[in-house]
Amino acid sequence: MRVNSIGLDAGQSKQLGEQLNILLANFQVYYMNLRGIHWNIKGKRFFDLHAKFEELYDDANLKVDMVAERVLTLGEVPLHTFEDYIKVSKVPQGKNISQDEKAIRLIVDSLKELLRIEREILHASDEAKDEGTNSMMSDFITQQEKTVWMMKAWLAEEI
Repeated sequence: MRVNSIGLDAGQSKQLGEQLNILLANFQVYYMNLRGIHWNIKGKRFFDLHAKFEELYDDANLKVDMVAERVLTLGEVPLHTFEDYIKVSKVPQGKNISQDEKAIRLIVDSLKELLRIEREILHASDEAKDEGTNSMMSDFITQQEKTVWMMKAWLAEEI
């Protein structure tokens, strides 16, 4: 087994870097969705939602940086073009969404996809004994599950 400079199996680290790049691409699309709904939201809930969407895109922006830096830590190169993001992203793309319920559904649908990817990475990072990636995914999952619960509550829907 070849070990990298942080003591992890180099092959497993490469695979984790590839998975994290997929997560990075999806986070970038999610981030742009949040910017779009922040800018375009209309209606009686404008002030509350405008502020909430800003909070969410600030958080997503931080996570984008964390994921990219983890890719680098594992010895890989983070994706960094919109062309690459669109090729691998599964997060739905929102365009011209100004209605509150559609915006919240876009967030829920996006987070469901991010959670799916993060759970795959969590499993792989556990197998690789990569506590750094494992801890990051665990934290992301916990935060995003809570956000999904809150968004579903706003929609008056069951989890």
